[in-house]
Amino acid sequence: MPRPRSENARQSVLAAMRRALAADGYDAVTIEGLAAEAGVSKQTIYRWWPSKAAILGEALLEGSLPGADVALPFSDDLTADLRGWFTLAGENLSRPENVALARALIAVTATDPERGAALNHRFADPVVSWIVARVTRAQEEGDVRPDVDAAAVADQFLAATSYSALLGRPLTAARVDALVELVTQGIAARPGGR
Repeated sequence: MPRPRSENARQSVLAAMRRALAADGYDAVTIEGLAAEAGVSKQTIYRWWPSKAAILGEALLEGSLPGADVALPFSDDLTADLRGWFTLAGENLSRPENVALARALIAVTATDPERGAALNHRFADPVVSWIVARVTRAQEEGDVRPDVDAAAVADQFLAATSYSALLGRPLTAARVDALVELVTQGIAARPGGR
């Protein structure tokens, strides 16, 4: 029968993960380093978590994610608002430490579906909510077709940013403009129709 976790030791490991992320980025994190920083043995860590990705997932679920703020104010211009969101996402993904973190989140989601779902709920749901609210407002104003699935639009934005992080391909201003134009042309209300 496995020994129960010591809550103090668990919190020490999670805090060590957060500090290591802030200082050196995810790629530099090692189990040995976390153990030394938290004052626990490597065996203790491996008994509680199967990988550093699992520790990251738990640390983020109980902590915060840099750059996760997505609540931008709405303007009267849907295209400008979507461009603003994509630009902010691109700026966050222009920093190597955030690319490494995004890749780690993808790894957590791929290897631990339950924790991945919780992370997506915590960090992706606010993005989805913002985009859905903005597209819904544009539908109400007659700028977007009423049959457009706003959640599907949000999924496309998240997919583009995740793909960018996975490949390490920056979301340049030109890419942001192209993506926003593609999406807005696809969802725009037809001329004369509301």
